[in-house]
Amino acid sequence: MSFANIRQFVDKLKQEQDLAVIEAEVDPYLEIAEIHRRVIEEGGPALLFTNVKGSPFPVVTNLFGTMRRTDMAFGPRPEQFAKQGIEAIHKLMPPTPKKLWDQKSLFWDALKVGFKNVPASQAPITQVRKTEKPLQGLPALTSWQLDGGPFITLPLVYTEHPDFGASDHNLGMYRIQIYDDQTTGVHWQIQKGGGFHYGEAEKRNQDFPVSVIVGGPPALIASAIAPLPEKLPELLMASFVLGERLPVVDSGFAGHRIPAEADFVIQGFVPPHIRRPEGPFGDHYGYYSWVHDFPVLNVKQMYHRKDAIYPATIVGKPRQEDYFLGEYLVRLLSPAFPMVMPSVRKVHPYAETGVHSMAAAVVRESYSREALMSGFRILGEGQLSLTKFLFLTDQMVDLENFPLLLESVLERFKPETDLYIINNTAHDTLDYTGHKLNHGSKGVMLGVGDPVRKLPREYTEGEVAEIRDIAVYCGGCLTMTGATYEEEPQLAERLMHRLAEKGTEWPLIFLVDDAHQIASSQLSFLWAVFTRFNPASDIYAAAEVRQHHLSYKLPIVIDARMKPGYPDELIPREDIVKLVDDRWKQYFPNGVTGK
Repeated sequence: MSFANIRQFVDKLKQEQDLAVIEAEVDPYLEIAEIHRRVIEEGGPALLFTNVKGSPFPVVTNLFGTMRRTDMAFGPRPEQFAKQGIEAIHKLMPPTPKKLWDQKSLFWDALKVGFKNVPASQAPITQVRKTEKPLQGLPALTSWQLDGGPFITLPLVYTEHPDFGASDHNLGMYRIQIYDDQTTGVHWQIQKGGGFHYGEAEKRNQDFPVSVIVGGPPALIASAIAPLPEKLPELLMASFVLGERLPVVDSGFAGHRIPAEADFVIQGFVPPHIRRPEGPFGDHYGYYSWVHDFPVLNVKQMYHRKDAIYPATIVGKPRQEDYFLGEYLVRLLSPAFPMVMPSVRKVHPYAETGVHSMAAAVVRESYSREALMSGFRILGEGQLSLTKFLFLTDQMVDLENFPLLLESVLERFKPETDLYIINNTAHDTLDYTGHKLNHGSKGVMLGVGDPVRKLPREYTEGEVAEIRDIAVYCGGCLTMTGATYEEEPQLAERLMHRLAEKGTEWPLIFLVDDAHQIASSQLSFLWAVFTRFNPASDIYAAAEVRQHHLSYKLPIVIDARMKPGYPDELIPREDIVKLVDDRWKQYFPNGVTGK
């Protein structure tokens, strides 16, 4: 089934006994976030806070904190329709009347995608309109103690191209920091459609209208975070996920048609050439993003429905809700990858790394170096272009099983030809390993064809100077710990030379701050390693230039230690931890239950 609004989804979760209702008064400043983090870590239920300090609105979090709830929110239809559409493209070539008739159900479903205009008098979102201090009482959360203020963490930011209007719109999830009752920041990052629209308005020196949608059909959230092609309208994507035409209403503001079933819509103008410090913010990489100047939204009005529920999420060290949303989107969009990139069988960005830090792909190798061409294609495709490190193999392995993928690559990896490090490229705005905002480098490692080595699986090579701890992560890959980067910044380079002199059998070694802990699980390894190195500055291997190509020799050592200038890891404040400990039975007098 599909849900027309957040309340329907919340009611369904209550029926399924997958919702905990917290009636005790809770503070949107740090307290709700700490409760949420504990519950999601245990795979617990969604949380409905009915008594939020300083606000008349209930807050719901953890709606997407398990794969089961994420699947329930969006239903099976979008995946089924996507697969059916891909299959139909093959079956319809060449098209004939009979083939077209056989696919009539697909065309009928496609006709349901679109908009349904609703009169303002019948649209729940237009029930209440605030123009005086419009943001007052909105229960925006502060998740981490060093955050620059409260943030709207599930904002759906709607914009239109200043020339083309609604036919070229964008619905993106860009965090919104609340400065006061009528002013917010807008965190438009690189490669984001809303930022492109604003840039066009700024060139014309125009105030730029923005509508920030909160709540409504869960399908809106899926469409806002999906890495869709630039010109594909997200509201149509929402209709597709919903399985019917999306009800919209003319808001009377800049021609914006807004979802009739939304819970809140905040509307105002972003002036040109004005910036204000935004952040810090504890983000999905598991660290604080720094303070940077971003555009400012001057809020003119806020609509909300009378029975509004404020949906929020907490981001931080994986896994959080964004992990499950990301897994869902990979499943939804995967059937389309071979259509867009014919030589690419599967692509998997790893949410455990903050998504953009690392991805892997299964590619075709029907002629020499086709896999490399596929890698370049992936790195040129939408938000995948922000991928920092890319593993490629032609083996049909389960990409979700990273140790299996890494072993498949390392068995076939030829260092002379199969490692590419590309400097002076774009980084995700939230990745600070390049030491300059939006700047960094990329790495591509290939492992295709027949195996060229048997991977060691047990370390038997004895002690290594300056190394106090060694742990095996998977076949062919070690983690090692010695001094911190601040104590010995050149340790990784010395380690590479020492291992080469020993003739080590291990092709890939990560120098880390806690070898055994980091090697203990896929989650801890991916997070601690791939969020802590920049390929151009932190990969060490003997190399020589051959016809303008860097030809490497084993071993490859990657320095994944924490380094000066990296943002701080997210750690809850001790007094808030104790507060939640002391009040736990007030929140959950009958215990926490979930599925």
